[in-house]
Amino acid sequence: MQREIVNLIQIKEFLTHELNSIVYGSIEIRKNKYIYVHYRDEGIYLTKYFGEYTDENIKLIKYNNFLAKEIKNTIREINKKLKLLNYKETSLSDKIKINIDFAKRHLVDTIYKQAVLEGISTTYINTENIIYGGKVNNMTSEDILKIINLKHAWEFILNENVITSQTNLSLLCEINKLVLESFYYTAGSLRNVPVKITGTNYEPFLPIESKVKEEINYIMNKKISIVDKAIELLLYVMKSQLFIDGNKRCAVIFCNHYLVKEGKGLIVIPDKLIKEFKNLLREYYEGKNISKIKNFLKEKCYISTVLRSEK
Repeated sequence: MQREIVNLIQIKEFLTHELNSIVYGSIEIRKNKYIYVHYRDEGIYLTKYFGEYTDENIKLIKYNNFLAKEIKNTIREINKKLKLLNYKETSLSDKIKINIDFAKRHLVDTIYKQAVLEGISTTYINTENIIYGGKVNNMTSEDILKIINLKHAWEFILNENVITSQTNLSLLCEINKLVLESFYYTAGSLRNVPVKITGTNYEPFLPIESKVKEEINYIMNKKISIVDKAIELLLYVMKSQLFIDGNKRCAVIFCNHYLVKEGKGLIVIPDKLIKEFKNLLREYYEGKNISKIKNFLKEKCYISTVLRSEK
């Protein structure tokens, strides 16, 4: 049920974005030259200038009117389904809203560091240009798509409807689906083939859905701090290699969903410390220095939205 709700919310957000990107409404021609449209937005009657009169512009608005009607009908059907699933939109606390804004302000930096961690050949400027639709140089289309997918995954978890969802396997699978979009047809599904990790003899077991749910629930129910819990979620997803690809990217986004949901900041691995982190991660895979990597993440990768004097 949780996964169905998340899917419906994701579709609704996409449709709402599409609806807001088109101009539609009743047509008014002023001075036989200028096109204005009248429409309602959340019950408020609004007027917008469209452009100079041409047959093409009139046809476009009429098509948009048809498209808007279809989109609104689909959104209404989604709302009905969400209601049947007992889904209710939750008002966010100021603490969570501040954390969402904090994450959005740091989005370029966060995605850049994630890209470097994953070995994607990019620069901060190129990452920024990709996120905001600008031009980039000297990057493969595959690397560009990986960054676009990271943007979509972050936008998804920072959505006000999604941030209140449970931090569970269903959500993690949705994150993987977005991270691996256009790369694997199995995106969003637990892997069913063995994998090996370069630089270590550790070989993760094939994931079993019931077992994965059990282990995530175990972490979520631990009597430890929110930050420690987020760190354990991150390390569990990385070590388990639950998906065919994108595990480190998914792990970072997944643990940050939980942190933001609790209004506790972000975990981002600094680009200058990636070599050190990878060395610690290899040791962690082999059961060595477990506390060392946890301390590293907490002391060098955790960013709080709370001033130190307020902690």
